[in-house]
Amino acid sequence: MKRKASAVWQGGLKDGKGTISTDSGVLSNTQYSFGTRFEDGKGTNPEELIAAAHAGCFSMALSGQLAEAKLTAESINTTSTVTLEKDDKGFAVTEIHLDVVCRIPGADEKAFMTAAENAKTGCPISRLFNAKITMNARLEVKAAV
Repeated sequence: MKRKASAVWQGGLKDGKGTISTDSGVLSNTQYSFGTRFEDGKGTNPEELIAAAHAGCFSMALSGQLAEAKLTAESINTTSTVTLEKDDKGFAVTEIHLDVVCRIPGADEKAFMTAAENAKTGCPISRLFNAKITMNARLEVKAAV
């Protein structure tokens, strides 16, 4: 499987602007700029797209890990926070933090945490990064009816 995305940038770093598009059409000439990347400008940026990709990939990987443990989640809610910092070599993604809340009938904490850790290290997007990836994972227990 191969997927494609493209970016077009016009102008200088601070005064320029760009667009990002995907072959699927989900993103079509979506605006990004210095302001959307380093300030509070309206639009997206590469780090936000990485965060979205990581949250989606991890959630699917966790679903697969749960299936191996004979568990099915009612819901897996993942938020990925990407940290971009400047060091002596320039800007770099230095950390990604996953916040995960799952509702899984019949799951115990140990099985859930094992599945979550396996998904964190095994999902293809996690394996792509050289950044420190941390996670808070919480199993919501539904009261018996």
